[in-house]
Amino acid sequence: MTWLITGGAGYIGAHVVRAMAQAGERTVVYDDLSSGVAERVPAEVPLVRGSVLDADLVARTLAEHEISGVVHLAAKKQVGESVERPLHYYRENVEGLRVLLEAVTAAEIPSFLFSSSAAVYGMPDVDLVTEETPCRPLSPYGETKLAGEWLVRATGRTSGMSTASLRYFNVAGAAGPELADTGVFNLIPMVFEKLTEGAPPRIFGDDYPTPDGTCVRDYIHVVDLAEAHVTVARALASSPGTDLTLNIGRGEGVSVREMIDRINAVTGYDRAPTVTPRRPGDPARVVAAATRIATELGWQAKYDVQDMITSAWEGWVRHHPAAARS
Repeated sequence: MTWLITGGAGYIGAHVVRAMAQAGERTVVYDDLSSGVAERVPAEVPLVRGSVLDADLVARTLAEHEISGVVHLAAKKQVGESVERPLHYYRENVEGLRVLLEAVTAAEIPSFLFSSSAAVYGMPDVDLVTEETPCRPLSPYGETKLAGEWLVRATGRTSGMSTASLRYFNVAGAAGPELADTGVFNLIPMVFEKLTEGAPPRIFGDDYPTPDGTCVRDYIHVVDLAEAHVTVARALASSPGTDLTLNIGRGEGVSVREMIDRINAVTGYDRAPTVTPRRPGDPARVVAAATRIATELGWQAKYDVQDMITSAWEGWVRHHPAAARS
């Protein structure tokens, strides 16, 4: 098979491309490089630069590279930005997906894996979030991911295409410094940035109903996440008509305060955090029940939070050499 990886030059996408290659799968990357980095794509992997909104280019790419399966990761992904620019997010994430699915069904491609998000759940009032937990997204970003799941599922049912939607929890870490997350939008790089600026890390609210008053989240190593893509992609290819919705997490909650303490220990910094007001819409606890993918497909996470922080820090230091502690 040959898999088209949309967004394959991004942080997660590049890890998926690497995992696919290690598993012996052929890939083609399709990316507009608005946030992706061309150098992340191996030289032997074809890179097509373009938007999924470009129907003609998508169709040509599918035909010219004889694509037999699609992993769709390309999307706009910042919650705050989605609140400010909802029309932009719906255009890029929902209309872009519609255009892509139209080309995929016209080409009779049998397998489609969609990158969703735990943001579809919103503020679940449960200890562990299962795939049956009601979805009540709090942001346009989360709404677009839930709408995307609906669109993928409906398309699969009418076309016979095997489909899957993977609901990622908090992704961190790196397979190597060269593939590190260079954005500063998630907790670990946000803390790195503050530490290397000589400023205290920020905690947004410490009065939540959790053991230490700070938000609790489930973190998944990006290498584990990439390997989950390989597992699910192969399941789709071997089981026509499959329809999967799967949480990708570790099932273990870590509080923001605990994470900052661990980051301080790994980096060699010892900077106490400062507490600022809560951010609107932050749920107290979101932790995955990740048993379905283990039971049905035999996948489970291998790496822990320490691995995530250590590998992320190595990547951060590569891009910010002055951050290293002597």
